[in-house]
Amino acid sequence: MIRFTAFLASLLFAGAVAAQAYPNRAVKVIVPWTPGQATDIAGRVVAERLQAALGQPFVIENKPGAGGAIGSDAVAKASPDGYTLLAASSGPLSIMPNLQKTPYDPLNDLAPISLVASTPFALVVHPSFPANNAKEFIAAIKASPGKYAFSSSGTGATAHLFTELFNSMAQIEARHVPYKGSAPALTDVMNGQITYTIETVAATAGHIKAGRLKTFGVSTAKRTGALPDVPPLAETAGIPYDAAAWIGYAAPAGTPREILARLSAEIQKALQAGAMKERMVNIGLDPVWSTPEEMAAFMKREQERYGTIIRSANIKVEP
Repeated sequence: MIRFTAFLASLLFAGAVAAQAYPNRAVKVIVPWTPGQATDIAGRVVAERLQAALGQPFVIENKPGAGGAIGSDAVAKASPDGYTLLAASSGPLSIMPNLQKTPYDPLNDLAPISLVASTPFALVVHPSFPANNAKEFIAAIKASPGKYAFSSSGTGATAHLFTELFNSMAQIEARHVPYKGSAPALTDVMNGQITYTIETVAATAGHIKAGRLKTFGVSTAKRTGALPDVPPLAETAGIPYDAAAWIGYAAPAGTPREILARLSAEIQKALQAGAMKERMVNIGLDPVWSTPEEMAAFMKREQERYGTIIRSANIKVEP
């Protein structure tokens, strides 16, 4: 028993020493999206802070494809030594496993580190739409079931799921028109071809401020920093609607707990700084943070939540 206790103590000591020595070389951060996408921008902002705090390069590597699955899988199969990290996001980790088979299991093949940002969305229409608030908008759609259409950045995309959730809660019916990306989906709302969409604040805020789109509220239960004057849909529509995509950092499963804890602590410290908060808000994101355990529980809840939305709306994607 004494020998076993000593063995455990030696393991704990070795882990602590490893964490103190980490990192002693460059760390690769894989972003499973193209440069300029929200996860890419947030991942880079956090990587800069980690590099400054830990004294080693945190190098971004974009590995897009298959809706984020290629890059996510690369990290899930990487060596669990803390030198390959993932700029994680809800699309490939919370949504995709509910729609199709993925080469990784997000809840078992990845080790959460910390949440980084919440991505709020906004319900937008053409400025000429005859409604002054969300309740009037809902009433207009209800009055002509099936007449109106909503766009999204693709079948099964976050925007599609959030709009289906809103439609269900508001008890309205509209045709779904999927596009290849949020830009064309918003363009056809702005030119009057599509009635409405629920898209990211990052993508809609500029158009709202310029008067090219009218908004009836944001998707989160609280106001978002990028559109502080726009109330939540939960308030304006009178329904308990609260939805946001998420961005975080993760590592391969099996990464030493001490390394995860150190990275998480540095990320939390960075995100609580005023300058970091301002940078996030400026790109349409709300900074959030968590411990590895809190992020693990959050990921489990999110996967279950998206699964419920997908099943309720009978959403399917082509294999």
